[in-house]
Amino acid sequence: MFFKTIDFSKYSSIKVGQPTEVLIVEKGDEIPQNRYLIGGANNLLVSPTPPPLMKLSKAFATIIQEENMLRIGAATPTGRIVSYARKHNIAGFEFCSKLPGTLGGMLAMNAGVKAYEVFNILHSVKINGQWIKAKDIKHGYRYAELGGIATEAKFEIKEGFSQALLDSLLSLRTNQPPEPSAGSVFKNPDGDYAGRLIEAVGLKGVKKGDMQWSPIHANFLVNLGNGTFEDAIYLINHAKEEVKKVFGITLKEEIKIL
Repeated sequence: MFFKTIDFSKYSSIKVGQPTEVLIVEKGDEIPQNRYLIGGANNLLVSPTPPPLMKLSKAFATIIQEENMLRIGAATPTGRIVSYARKHNIAGFEFCSKLPGTLGGMLAMNAGVKAYEVFNILHSVKINGQWIKAKDIKHGYRYAELGGIATEAKFEIKEGFSQALLDSLLSLRTNQPPEPSAGSVFKNPDGDYAGRLIEAVGLKGVKKGDMQWSPIHANFLVNLGNGTFEDAIYLINHAKEEVKKVFGITLKEEIKIL
């Protein structure tokens, strides 16, 4: 393992942060348990004082076919997974198209689109060196309690990649803003939508510095150029307070704040 300085104002999808020392873990290394594992930093908001960070090296970006199973390394980009599934006519991964980041991030938050999510197709995950069946991992809407560091996952191979399904799922993402963001800030509460609630309390399009609740989709916090962590946190807390005051609903973050 070795240290690498990563500038999160360039590396993270929301383009907020500063140069930070990150431990790069290689194959065969004993993975530390006292560091926060980052992937592609697509749902991260990094503070000026983040906890100790680490990242899996590219050696964990692998796709191996073993009989009826697909073994995928946690550092594998989602786009590469979709390309592999299309090339080999494997069904189930269509929803991953245009989902940013790596498999590890998808596992950690049970990422998905609408009813399609990674735990629906997951067989097992290698956590802290042990294979654990997906059914034995507590998970739900946009969360999974992995209880350790996931380095690989297995998926049962089913034939029949559907370009039509991929296209229909992509069409659901046309309302997402083009500016840098960390995706949806809040999870949708039961029976409602976080974006609707934020818009209903009058915050859609509201800015603080260069951070803004997107005028396209109110649950996306976008960076207009030089957004800061402080401005982002102000808008997040303000939205939670207003929604709680008006609707009595406590919004829960989908993004990870470090």
